[in-house]
Order: sequence, then structure tokens, then C-alpha cells
Amino acid sequence: MVEDRAEEDGGSFFYVNHDAAHILFVDDDPIMREFAQVHLSTDKAQVSLAADGIEALDRLADHLPDVMLLDLEMPRLDGFEVLARLRADPATRELPVIVVTGREDVAAIDRAFEAGATSFLVKPINWRLLSYQIRYVMRAGRAEHADAITAVDVAGLRAGLLRLAQAGAELVRQALGGSSGLRPAAQVYAALLAETVELTKPSRRQA
Repeated sequence: MVEDRAEEDGGSFFYVNHDAAHILFVDDDPIMREFAQVHLSTDKAQVSLAADGIEALDRLADHLPDVMLLDLEMPRLDGFEVLARLRADPATRELPVIVVTGREDVAAIDRAFEAGATSFLVKPINWRLLSYQIRYVMRAGRAEHADAITAVDVAGLRAGLLRLAQAGAELVRQALGGSSGLRPAAQVYAALLAETVELTKPSRRQA
């Protein structure tokens, strides 16, 4: 993620974070884009730039960043519309977006979050604060994604075990109708499979 280059009182540099990150900074002000490169780029953090919403969407088509920093008022396609398009696309629905804007009115704040903003920062930019916000939203997003993967894996494992148990039970049922020598072992196996089927069913508390 981002390493903040701000200088501390003692004259040494304090880095907010050392993880790798790809940041897309979207702003129609060329000076702000230059500042973003200076304050947010590190040996591990890559900063891509876009001058408006159309250019930002083009950048996303080439490579999905870890986080987007988005101005609201831009030509051709403003930040509100960019947010709406991001959240409508499954590929970018979960992309963390920090709105960085000169607007601080209640209407703009409400509209941005309703459109899907992850966080909100008012200009003039405190680059150190922005660095912390980037670190926070990226860590939160990754943690949420990890939780979602875990939930999917557990559900898939449960479903797979259930199918396996059901198939085995059917196999045993057929074996029970055949050779009498298979009957004792098949009966034990059938009981174990039936127990497995019950264990893989969601409990009432989980449902």
C-alpha cells in the first residue's frame, strides 16, 4: 500500500505502509495529478492517472487498481456517474473508491455514498490523512474479500460432502440387495454415510 512521504518533526521519514498497491488517481486538475504522483508513489506503490471519468474507465479496462481516488466535478463524465457505472459492473462492484473533492456540502456527501463511495475526503488534500485512508480501505476490502472466500469454500465443502454421502448411500443401498457377504460392512457404511449427511445439513441456528 501507500508509503507516506511526509516528514516528521525529528526530520526522519515515517512510512505509513510498505505493502504494494496500484492506485488510480482521477482528477481534471493537472497540478493535483502531479501532486498525487509525488505524494503517493513509492518503490512499491504505483500511481496511474486519469483526467476525467471517461479516461478513468478506459484505465480500468486495461488494469484493475487496488483503489481509486476520484474527484466529483470533472468534464465529460463526473465522479457520480463513474461511481454508478463501477457499482453496476460486477468486475468493479467491490473496488474501493475514495472520493477526493472540493465539495463538502451535505448533498454531495450523501449522493457520493449513495452512489457507492467507500470513503470521502475534502480538498485541500491532507496527503498524510489520505495515505491512512488508502491503507484503511484497502485492508478492510481485502479482509471482507477473504471472509467472502472462506464462506464460499465452506458452503462448497458442505455441498460436496453432501453429494458424496448421498451417492455413497445409494451405492450401499444397491450393494445391500446383492451378495449377503457385503451386508454387515454395507450396513456400517450406510450408518456412517447417514450420519455424514446429517452433519453436512445446516443447523437451524445457521439457516
